[in-house]
Amino acid sequence: MLGGQAKQWNRSREAGQSEQVQVLVPDRRSHLIDLGLSAVGAAIGIAIALWLVANEQSPFLLASLGGTTVFLFALGHTEPAQPRALFGGHLGGAFIGILCYQLFGDALWVSVLAVVLTMIYMVTTRTIHPPAGANPLFMVHNHADFMVLLNPVGAGVLALFLVAMFWSRLRPGKEYPVKWW
Repeated sequence: MLGGQAKQWNRSREAGQSEQVQVLVPDRRSHLIDLGLSAVGAAIGIAIALWLVANEQSPFLLASLGGTTVFLFALGHTEPAQPRALFGGHLGGAFIGILCYQLFGDALWVSVLAVVLTMIYMVTTRTIHPPAGANPLFMVHNHADFMVLLNPVGAGVLALFLVAMFWSRLRPGKEYPVKWW
């Protein structure tokens, strides 16, 4: 939980007795400081990732990195932000999109198929990372080949992951990743 102050109140129990309850409520100042630090880390992370994967032919090839930035720097404790979901979701979704394009070409039904297969893949492998659900669309639309898995997908995701991991070490009470697998 973001910095906090303890607040207490009495709660009635069924038998008319009361018990003391302590709830942590973040104070506004520490919440704003935490948000500011998250924003600085996010700016550094996405800047490095986009610099690494710059592609003049298709500047929005990995717009899903924007959503990933939100997960890593603001929701780093959640399951979709953990490495299994992060890497598995992005690489798996991109792979499925590329495979669908390579096998069936560029058509609306191919994009639909790629997204649905990616959803099934993420659910069955427990690699749900919502921003990566856009990757198959990018792969089909941009007529991607398998090298795209290395750059921009792999390089962009790895850059964000490393910055998020390093950034969390600089912040007291923060640790990313929470679990590896």
